[in-house]
Amino acid sequence: MSDKKVRVRFAPSPTGGLHLGGVRTVLFNYLFAKKNGGDFVLRIEDTDQTRYVEGAEKYIADCLQWCGLIPDESPAIGGSFAPYRQSERKPIYREYAERLVSQGHAYYAFDTPEELDAKRKEFPNFQYGHQHRGSMRNSLSLPLQDVETLLHNGTPHVIRIKVPESETVTFTDMIRGDVSFETSLVDDKVLLKADGMPTYHLAVVVDDYLMKISHAFRGEEWLPSAPVHLLLWEYLGWKADMPQWAHLPLILKPDGHGKLSKRDGARLGFPVYAMSWTDPKTGELTPGFRELGFLPEAFLNMLAMLGWNDGTEQEIFTLDELIEKFSIERVSKAGAKFDFEKAKWYNAEWIKRQDAESLKLKVAEVLKANGVIVNNEAYLLKIIDLIKDRCVVLADFGPQASYFFQAPASYDVNSVKPKWTDAKTAFFNELKETLSYSSFEPADLETRFKALTEAKGFKIGDVMLPFRIMLVGGKFGPHVFDIAALLGESETLRRIDKALEVFTATE
Repeated sequence: MSDKKVRVRFAPSPTGGLHLGGVRTVLFNYLFAKKNGGDFVLRIEDTDQTRYVEGAEKYIADCLQWCGLIPDESPAIGGSFAPYRQSERKPIYREYAERLVSQGHAYYAFDTPEELDAKRKEFPNFQYGHQHRGSMRNSLSLPLQDVETLLHNGTPHVIRIKVPESETVTFTDMIRGDVSFETSLVDDKVLLKADGMPTYHLAVVVDDYLMKISHAFRGEEWLPSAPVHLLLWEYLGWKADMPQWAHLPLILKPDGHGKLSKRDGARLGFPVYAMSWTDPKTGELTPGFRELGFLPEAFLNMLAMLGWNDGTEQEIFTLDELIEKFSIERVSKAGAKFDFEKAKWYNAEWIKRQDAESLKLKVAEVLKANGVIVNNEAYLLKIIDLIKDRCVVLADFGPQASYFFQAPASYDVNSVKPKWTDAKTAFFNELKETLSYSSFEPADLETRFKALTEAKGFKIGDVMLPFRIMLVGGKFGPHVFDIAALLGESETLRRIDKALEVFTATE
């Protein structure tokens, strides 16, 4: 690594929800920067105003905040290289586009949309490049006087890069090694649009240079754009300052065939966005990992392992551990298949590792959504410790914890009534008296329960399941005597009485 200060950037377009692939790009940038004492920059690439979506920029910032990937510089935070929205840097780009024209590396193109459409119909594989630029209306094909007149009259035009013919451009990718492109296969991309806004190609190069970006990590879908960017770095005289590039592997569908999309998530029943996103134009809601009940620690841990590992069998990493162990050289070239079951496993593991104190506010919110208001914090902490190992997502705390606050409104009677007998009714009536004379610690309750079971000639399973259903309503929950102990004597006895009315009722 050079002596140049490490500066990386995430540069999303504010056009909608943040795909988990985008968050992984943020994560790898962030880990690399923090490991190397560098800066992580959030830059908003809003040059395409036709695709701009109200609220999307704030949503992106909120996603990074939830994940704990806080930029050192951003539109909201500011910094030495502000502004960080490309729409606010508009005058800067024209200067460099005009410089390229004056050097002969770019040209004005006056073709109308209708003329371009006509060419595409005439040539099905039409590319505006060395093969066709001579037959188009641009400053390379028109007399100089005509060009000056068109410019003077304010005729709408774009500026295109003039891609050379039959050259090879090469760069060294930190993941893929040497990558080469034949320029004859590359078209003359638009650099500056008719509205004066730059395209991604010009803006990303100019901003990376001016903001002193040292490393640029982006998805492999951007590889086809690399030759244009390489030429721009060279033509603008900045080649020595070009960032080191790494093109990250795609996150693939679960079957490994193609890039994971929002449609795949909808079809297969899992989120692909970090947080839920509501399209302000259509009202369409796309669910997110946060709202499903994922912890940010688990979400980041899962993303880190999609295409990277530290060479060991370790799977659970804190953010600090990821910073310490991350290496871009250990990122795979191959795409990483997304496995939602594995993602849930990470979340379950992280829930287990959280102490009750750190979970209490999240669990209280889940319970509130289930109609339960928590007034006793100490009681809630005990419940969390008892049930957290049974929860895969935060929403699971709803059904797993609600019965500690509210008696069951219904019972899984089909698991009880077919085998119910008068002897079982007598057993539970006697159990109430037995439990009343004992301490209400789980071990004491279990001892007395088992002693009575044996004395009455029952198998433990014959009466344990009905007891659980009396307390919680169904066949779930932690150790039944832990439940009873937390409920306390009066509530436990009350629930036995209430359930006996249901179990002994005639049809």
